Amino acid sequence: MEVSFTQFIIWIIIAAVIGILGEFIAGRRAPAGILGAIMIGLFAIFLIVGFFHFHITGEPTFEGVPIVSTIIAAVMLVIIWSSVAYYRRA
Repeated sequence: MEVSFTQFIIWIIIAAVIGILGEFIAGRRAPAGILGAIMIGLFAIFLIVGFFHFHITGEPTFEGVPIVSTIIAAVMLVIIWSSVAYYRRA
């Protein structure tokens, strides 16, 4: 997988949107604010596009990023990350 600089910048913008949507849908916040949301989004893009090569048939894509699959991955990552990062004391 080869990513150009402009595609990477576009992916960062997509990652921010996907990370924020993932936080909103999960009902939780990722640690580190907007940077955490961008990291969640980039990791979701990496998992879906680069590692698993997964997409739902007919789903919309933008710059090679399947939108629905990546949002689902971001929601799962936000839930996992916020569960590990935040703990409650009894």
